[in-house]
Amino acid sequence: MHNSNNIVVAVTGGSGAGYARRLVKVLLEAGRDVHLTMSAAAVQVFAQELDCILDLKQFDPEAFFGPEFSPKLLDRFQYHNQFDFSAGIASGSFRTAGMVICPCSMGTLGSLANGLSANLTHRVADVHLKERRKLIVVPRETPLSSIQLGNMKRLADAGAVILPAMPGFYHDPKSIDDLINFIVVRICDHLGVETSLMKRWGEKS
Repeated sequence: MHNSNNIVVAVTGGSGAGYARRLVKVLLEAGRDVHLTMSAAAVQVFAQELDCILDLKQFDPEAFFGPEFSPKLLDRFQYHNQFDFSAGIASGSFRTAGMVICPCSMGTLGSLANGLSANLTHRVADVHLKERRKLIVVPRETPLSSIQLGNMKRLADAGAVILPAMPGFYHDPKSIDDLINFIVVRICDHLGVETSLMKRWGEKS
């Protein structure tokens, strides 16, 4: 893993907006520099699932974080428009500790598996694959077709971590937040980011 505080989070049109919001907040609170980009479909999902209205051309971080917003979060937060290919994160020379696509739509998954770069998410993911950096893909879809499964295998073979949004229940979840935290913790584990959001298997307290 590259010695950098920079982590890219891309949010696409899969269901699971709550995962994205919590992940970005946790990474910032852990002292990481988060570079966020979102697709137009992700904006629709945020509106549907979180009652959160976003404008990608005039992005409002306070709206993105919603009730969890704190001005301190903005110290290490940077937003990039999905079509801004001049962004630093679009270049392999921009060092990061990894990238997470959370949630990852099946359309995005297919584009990545076939090396397409129609937006900034695609381009940055392609950079992480070619530079052999950590790329974590968080699909949220069911059931899965053989095409989708094949795309996941192709990405895994290229070095990506396929981390489906499939929360476990062994930690005795009491709320939706507990289920969201389960996935966020697993993502952070793969990024080397310490968290204390849930009781782990084998822990007594």
